[in-house]
Parts: sequence; C-alpha cells; structure tokens
Amino acid sequence: MTSEMITAAAAGTWELGDLTVNRIGFGAMRLTQNGEAFAAGATPSDRGRAIRVLRRAVELGVNHIDTAAFYFSPLRSANELINQALAPYPDDLVITTKVGPGRGPSGEWLPHATPEQLRGQVEENLRQLGRDHLDVVNLRIVGTDSIAERFGALAELRDAGLIRHLGISNVRPQHLAEARAIAPVVCVQNPYGIGAGGQQDEFLRSCGEQGVAFVPFYAIAGAGREAGASGADSDAVRDVARAHGVSAAQVRLAWTLQQGPHVLAIPGTGNPDHLDENVAAGALRLSADEVARLGSRRYA
Repeated sequence: MTSEMITAAAAGTWELGDLTVNRIGFGAMRLTQNGEAFAAGATPSDRGRAIRVLRRAVELGVNHIDTAAFYFSPLRSANELINQALAPYPDDLVITTKVGPGRGPSGEWLPHATPEQLRGQVEENLRQLGRDHLDVVNLRIVGTDSIAERFGALAELRDAGLIRHLGISNVRPQHLAEARAIAPVVCVQNPYGIGAGGQQDEFLRSCGEQGVAFVPFYAIAGAGREAGASGADSDAVRDVARAHGVSAAQVRLAWTLQQGPHVLAIPGTGNPDHLDENVAAGALRLSADEVARLGSRRYA
C-alpha cells in the first residue's frame, strides 16, 4: 500500500459532540523531543521539522490533534509548536487537551491538580494555544478514586464557555458513569491496542453503545509506552504486514480503527515519513480473519 495521496478522510469520521473529526488524528506527545517522551535530559526536537510535521498533518486532512500543556521538553512546548505552526487555526481543526497531571518548569512531575487548580491548567492551555476556548478537555486521572469533584470543576468551566466538550482519560467504566451523571462526555482516552486484553475490549464496546468515542493511546507503542514501539512485533503482526506490503505500525493502527466506528486513533511522531504512513493506515482494511488472528473479539 502506498501512502501517496491518502488523506485522513480515508479512515472515516466521528463526531465529538458537534465537532466532526476524521478518525485518524495526531498525538503531540512525541513532537517536542528526540527519543523517549518525558525522559530526563531529552534532546529537544528540531523546531522547523516539528512545525513541518504539524503543517503536513493538516495538509493530509488531519483535523484532530491531541496535546497537553505538560507535553514539553527543554526548549520545546507542544502547545506552542501547534500555535506557531497552525494559527490562525483552520475552522475544522479540533484540538483536544488534557488536564490533571502537571510538571514544573524543569520537567519534574507535580501532584495531580486539585479541583481548584484545574482552572489554572485550563487557562495555561488557552494561553499556550492562543485560544479563547478549548474544543475538548480530557480529565486524566490515576487510580480508582471518585472523579466527581474534579470533573464537576471542569463542567463549571464548560458552562462558563472556556471548554466546549469534556472527556476523561486513563479511566475505568465506573468513572464514565460518574462523569456522565454530571455532564456529557464525548470521549474516553485509554491505553489500547493489539493484546490489550478483555477488560479494555469490554470498555471499548460499552463506549460505542453509549455513543462515546474511544480514543486509544499507545496503539502503536504498546508495552513500549512513552519510549515508543520496540519493534518486537508478533509473528501475526509481521505476517499481516507482509501480506499487505505495509509496516507493522500501520497494521496496528488499522486493527485499532477496525474495533468500532467510534474508535479514533491519535498516533504521534516527529518524523514526516512516519506521519504519512500513519495517515495512510486509515485506508488499510484488514479481513475479518486477519483482525481475529491479531486478537480482536469483534470486527467492525
């Protein structure tokens, strides 16, 4: 499969509330540094190259970018790169941010934000992106504690017009039920990909039944997480990739998208060639047998 002239539209669309996005988007986490995200002493990315990647993504029809104020390395901030590369923003571009985690100026991780501190994190994203409102804000959490107080604080900012739509990240099914009792939830952003396991499969299906987008992170990296894909793909992934003449990463993305029409993908890269490949994966259609062989419990 060639990536020439394949745009993000090939993956189809989904609606985040009243915002229509192509199902293959772009994640900004890996845009600010070379090597592992958040690594101490990470080498900053080349600014010009990062800006070219962002502009190329939009040229390829990507209209859903996932970012956060805590995505930064020495000298580089993902939000500021997005602002420099893309402002004034295209009318159809949806920028999704997340709040909860925080990092100090030197990159050290801070305790997750309290309900009172969430407004400051929202305003920080607004300043860096140069916007008056945020399209989608995900509350990212760690653990199983109630999110009602924190999600309620974001719902108040939504009512005040600073946020258009709300989502949740790194959560369990009970958190979705808790959040939906407070305000509409347009997306769940959780780790997911080939080999994710039954619990996440069930949650993915449940989100679809509720009309909530499921937005996997680490769909390519898998167990590599912030370090990126390890290259240790299974025989099944390699065999399917060879059969289609594509990369293992493209197979992983195609498999993820075929788990349901409500599943979005946000692969990130600082490499222009990898960007083209990732977008092209939205046009790759695996057979039901291939999807099942790779570990799916459903085919969509």
